[in-house]
Amino acid sequence: MKKTPLFEIHQRLKAKMEPFAGWLMPIQYESIISEHHWTRNYCSLFDTCHMGEFIIYGHLKENNLNKVITADLESMEIGKCSYGFMLNEKGGIIDDLIVYKLAEDKWMLVVNAEPLNKDEIHLKNYIKTEIENISFKTAKLDLQGPLSREILKNIVGQDIDKLKYYHFDYFPILGENVLISRTGYTGELGYELYINSDKAVDLWHLLLSNKRVKPAGLGARDTLRLEMGYPLYGQDITEKTTPLEADLERFVNFEKEFIGKTALLRQKEIGIKKKLVCLIASSRRAPRHGYKIYLNNKEIGFITSGTFSPSLACGIGMGYVEIDYCELGMKVFIKEDKIEIEATITKRPFYKEGSLRR
Repeated sequence: MKKTPLFEIHQRLKAKMEPFAGWLMPIQYESIISEHHWTRNYCSLFDTCHMGEFIIYGHLKENNLNKVITADLESMEIGKCSYGFMLNEKGGIIDDLIVYKLAEDKWMLVVNAEPLNKDEIHLKNYIKTEIENISFKTAKLDLQGPLSREILKNIVGQDIDKLKYYHFDYFPILGENVLISRTGYTGELGYELYINSDKAVDLWHLLLSNKRVKPAGLGARDTLRLEMGYPLYGQDITEKTTPLEADLERFVNFEKEFIGKTALLRQKEIGIKKKLVCLIASSRRAPRHGYKIYLNNKEIGFITSGTFSPSLACGIGMGYVEIDYCELGMKVFIKEDKIEIEATITKRPFYKEGSLRR
């Protein structure tokens, strides 16, 4: 089981540690609900060093990256980030990721921990220029919450105000030029910081030296991202699902050539058979991964992610249903053994009060 550079700190903080994607990670320090509310109202610090980073060298015309990623890379400016997918030839999602344009001839891909090896094999199969896996020498810390800009301002100065949503820049911290992007997955104003792994502990302590910042674990990370309706790789999206089925077509640029395009165009032509929907329960009971979805006693789908929503005080979930039964407002039942949860298909996000774009 792999450990991040912050493992001993998590132990000293008496975090509940559990395996996640091959890593021993902090799930919670106090409680998931208190860490969730603290993030929504103040600012939390997450250890996400388990995630992977690749550097791709060369211009787009040389490196073939534009064919590997579904996002529109041609029009990206230096300093911009973009969300997209790596697909297989069948249109299945190998991974979802964020692309950073570092220079005209240098790109960074930030990928999930679990499919890291699979990602590297795929990249080496298709990228025609040099690829550098910097995952194990790079530490990633996420500062998320409405106060995150004020916290960073105390460390890097007023220039953090200039950082627009889904952009990044370099800021001097601890003697390094630290890459900070205004990105995240909580629905709140937030930043992701990349620093050499040997500085991870110092950066963690520096950020937590502000009493308005508290550590938060993967448990709160999951409830926060689910309230936003963001899919989690390995649960909501996999190689067996396509961006069309996951209702994420807006992150696919059909104006260019990319791996999986032919399969997706074919799927658009014949129509998808299932679709990922958001479900809000009429009670506090949480749907869980694998629960079945029913309409009039007919099984129409299954839950891929579910939790109790601390912000909405009810159960929420995401799952795939047959395409004929994905209408917004439709009442369904989610069942598992003797558990039965009444729910309604609803729009994403579940939580609409976030500070994301302030």
